[in-house]
Amino acid sequence: MEIAFRDGALKRLCEEAKAAQRALGTASARKLRARLADLRAAACVSHLVAGRPHPLKGDRAGEFSVDLSGGDRLVFVPDHDPVPSKEDGSVDWDSVTNVRVVFVGDYHD
Repeated sequence: MEIAFRDGALKRLCEEAKAAQRALGTASARKLRARLADLRAAACVSHLVAGRPHPLKGDRAGEFSVDLSGGDRLVFVPDHDPVPSKEDGSVDWDSVTNVRVVFVGDYHD
C-alpha cells in the first residue's frame, strides 16, 4: 500500500525513530515502525492482521485503527478520490490501497 501523512509533523513522527521514541515511548515507537511496515506490505487494508486492525465508529467513522502499545493507536483514512464505498455508504476497506495517516497516539484521553 501507499502511505501518505496528514502533515509534516506526523510524517516525521512516523519516519524518524528518535522522534517517535520521544513522543510515544520505546514500546509504541517500535510497534509504530512494525505497523507501518505491515501497511506497506499489504495489498489492501483488509489484508492487515497484526495490531487488531478495525474500522472506527461514531465520530471517527471512516477511519481505521491498528493498536500500538498501551492505548496508543495508528489511525488512517483512505487516500482515494473518490473513496471506495459499499452500497450502504461505508468504506470498502477491501478496495483501499492508499492510506493517509491522520493520528498516532491515544485518542481515548
